[in-house]
Parts: sequence; C-alpha cells; structure tokens
Amino acid sequence: MPKFFVEPEKIKGNNIFIHGEDVNHITKVLRLDQNDIIIICDGNGKDYTARIEEVGKKEIKTKILDSSDSISEPPVYVTLYQGIPKAGKMEYIIQKTTELGIGKIVPVITRRTVVKIEDKKSEQNKVERWQKIAYEAAKQSNRGKVPHIAYPINFEEAIKQMSTMDIKLMPYEKEYSNSLKNILKVCTEGQNIGIFIGPEGGFDDDEVRKSQEANLNIVSLGPRILRTETAGAAVLAILMYELGGM
Repeated sequence: MPKFFVEPEKIKGNNIFIHGEDVNHITKVLRLDQNDIIIICDGNGKDYTARIEEVGKKEIKTKILDSSDSISEPPVYVTLYQGIPKAGKMEYIIQKTTELGIGKIVPVITRRTVVKIEDKKSEQNKVERWQKIAYEAAKQSNRGKVPHIAYPINFEEAIKQMSTMDIKLMPYEKEYSNSLKNILKVCTEGQNIGIFIGPEGGFDDDEVRKSQEANLNIVSLGPRILRTETAGAAVLAILMYELGGM
C-alpha cells in the first residue's frame, strides 16, 4: 500500500491533508482517486490508514480509518557522520542507510574531502536535494521517520558532537586489533550511536589521533578495505542485525 509523509500539523481531527509533489504522485503516477486507501505517516513514528475523500489540484483530503505506531523504526538511534564524497556517492549513501534505519546523516568536511561547496546557496541546494532523497527512500522502505540531513560541518565539530554519544565508532583501515565485534558486546537497545566514515581518501593520521583523544572507538572492519559508500552501510547493517533492527 502506498505510503506518504506529512507534517503533524496537516493532521486535523479525523482528516489528513496532503500537499506538494505528493499530490501529483498520487493522482498522476499512482492514479489513485476517491475511496482509495493509503498509508500516511506523521514522521514521528505514527502510521495512519486513510481513505482519499477529496482530490484537488494542490490538495488531497483523506479520512483516518485507523492508526498505529510504526513497527519499522530500529531500537537504537544512529547518526552517520560522513566525510563528503564525490557526486552520486553521497546520494547512494543517503538512500541505502535510510533503508537500513539511520536516524540522522551529518556531512563532514575533512582534510581529504575533495568536494568543494562554493557558497551558502550551493550548500542549501545540496542539503535540500539530499533531504529529498532521504524522504523518497523512507517512503519506499516503509520507515516511520524520515532521517534528518544536517548541514555540513568540519571535522572538529563532528568529533565534538560525537563525544556526547553512548557509542562512538570510527572505522579505520590501519586499525588491526580493536574489531567492531568487540564494541558490539557493549551495545544495547536505546543507545545513541555515532558512526564516523572518512571520504574517498580516508582519515589522515592527525584526524585519527584527535579522534582517539576524544574517546572515539577506532575499529577495524576486517582485512578488506571498504569504499566510503560501502563502509557506513556495512556498519549500520551489522548494528541493526545485532540489536534487533532487522
């Protein structure tokens, strides 16, 4: 059954109102009309089964038939701090980690980041596009929440934010003794977990040293070196499996 997200203020009494691009998608792409049933989520983990009552050019009015808590949200909140990669790789990362249950994605500018964001307008356009990709992936994967895509921050701010988290992970190809498997032993439901992934060139030695000083767990993902677009999704999938999110 098709699923759509609305802001909580669009839910008024027994009715939910849909605006924006979803109106065109419902009417022109899916070709749904009055009396068809859809799922609408408030973005906070509540799903509504609703029947289409009125169809306009800019608004669709629906009537709530039933509501329930979404069963698709994981038992932990995971934030991915992602060293900004080139072009479509970031879009791929957002799409796949959204499907796997990520809570938030924070793009990070590290020393080996090669992508240049020229100005505030360019930055805003990128974030808006990334947020739209997260939205579409959340719809497709039946999420109860749309992951938040933050504005880019620098490396120092990233490790500062991570310092408050319950579990702080930084996969690093030159780490050989401390495996992700060891850290999983102390992970439990309800925790706030951060994953820090470097860009294509990885982290430099000084960034790793600063991360160790900030008490991040530098971990190995095994003998194979994973690409930046693979590493975050791989760690997230392992966490979700171990903690009951898959």
